[in-house]
Amino acid sequence: MSKSVLMIAPACDGEDVGEAWVAAQWATRLAARHDLTILTTYKRGHTPMSQQLPDARVIEWAEPPGVGRFERFNSLLQPGYVPFHMRARRWIRRALDSGESFDVAHQVVPVAMRYPSPAAGLGIPLVIGPVGGSLTSPAGFVEEEGATSWYQRLRGLDTWRMRHDRLLRRTYESADVVVGVADYVREFLSDVRVKRFEIMSETAVIEVHDPVDRTQTRPVRLLHVGRIVRTKGLRDVIRAMSALNDLDVTLDVLGDGNDRSACEELITELGLGDRITLHGAVPRETVDEFYQRADIFVFPSYREPGGNVSLEAMSWGLPVIVCRRGGPGANVDQTCAILLASESPQQLAADCAAAVRALVEDPSRRLAMGDAGRRLALATHLWPQRVERMDRIYDEISLR
Repeated sequence: MSKSVLMIAPACDGEDVGEAWVAAQWATRLAARHDLTILTTYKRGHTPMSQQLPDARVIEWAEPPGVGRFERFNSLLQPGYVPFHMRARRWIRRALDSGESFDVAHQVVPVAMRYPSPAAGLGIPLVIGPVGGSLTSPAGFVEEEGATSWYQRLRGLDTWRMRHDRLLRRTYESADVVVGVADYVREFLSDVRVKRFEIMSETAVIEVHDPVDRTQTRPVRLLHVGRIVRTKGLRDVIRAMSALNDLDVTLDVLGDGNDRSACEELITELGLGDRITLHGAVPRETVDEFYQRADIFVFPSYREPGGNVSLEAMSWGLPVIVCRRGGPGANVDQTCAILLASESPQQLAADCAAAVRALVEDPSRRLAMGDAGRRLALATHLWPQRVERMDRIYDEISLR
C-alpha cells in the first residue's frame, strides 16, 4: 500500500557516484511505489534531483560553496551536513506544524554512523539505514598503511561519539528500525538501546546477467575492481600472485587511487609485470566487459563496509574471494564465495593464494560457485528485493 514517505538524503544524485548514487537508486524506486518527499542538497553544475526525479516532491538546497572540492575529505566528514541538518529539521517542524503528516521517515544516507537525523524525536516512525562504516583496520595492517590523513584518523572517534554524543544517540535510540549493512554494525551499536535491528546491504544490482560460458578459459583470469587504496587488498592479491607462478593465471585491475604507485613497485619487485595489468579507471561498459571475460573475482578488502563490486561480480556468475570482515562477507555464503580472515598482510596474501589455487585447480568447483553466486544475486540482491523488504518494514512500523 502506498505511503507518505519522507526520505532524508543530504547527498542524492543519480549522475554522481558513491552515496549520492546509492541514495538516488533508493529514491527512484521508492518514488514509483510511494508518495515520496525528499530532503536533499545538490551540487553546483549537476542536474538537481527535482529535475532527475519529477515523480517525487524534492526539497533541495544548494551544497555550501567549497564543500565538494576535496572528494575524500567530503566523503568522510560531510562538512555540509550541519547546515543540511538545521535546514531539514526546520522544514520538517514547519511541515508538521502546518498539518502535514508522514507515515514514515527514512534516512538513507550518510551510510556512516556519525550523523544525527533531523527527523529524530519528531513523532514520525523512523528508519535509519542501511548504515555501516566506522570499521577500523586490523592491527596487523596499520603499519603498512603508512601515513593517514588527519581527517581519516577522526574515524577513531566514532565509538566515543556513539557513547557520549546525546544528539547522535537519540537518533539511534529513537529510530523504530536501524538497518545495518552487516552484523558488525550490531556490535558497534551494542551500547545503544536500539529498538529493532535488521541487516541489509545499502545497495543492490540492477540486473543479473545471462550465464557466461567459462568452460574453456586459459589463462584463468582474476579480476579486482575498486579504488586502489591499501584497504582494498590489492597489495595482498599481488603478493598472492607471486605464490602462483606455477599456474597459468593473470590479474586485471580496474580502478585508480593513492596506492597505485606502491602496487606498481610491488609488481616490478616480484617480477609480475607480464601477469598483472593495471588498467586504471575505465567506463562502466568496460567494467562489464571485464566481468564477462573474468573467471574469478578477488577482492580481499579488509575494511569494507559495503562492497557492491562483489554483488556485481556475482551477477556475472563469478565465484568471489572476499574477506569475512565487513559488508562483502555478509552478502555471500560458502556456496559462492571463499571467505578469508584478515589478521596480517602475510596471512591474507597466503590465504588468498590458497583460495585462488583451489579454484584454478578445480574448474568444476569454480563453475559451480559462479552459478551459485548468480542464483543468490537473482534471489536476494536485486533492487526490487531490497525495496520490497524495506516496504515490509514501512508496513510494520507505520501500523503501530
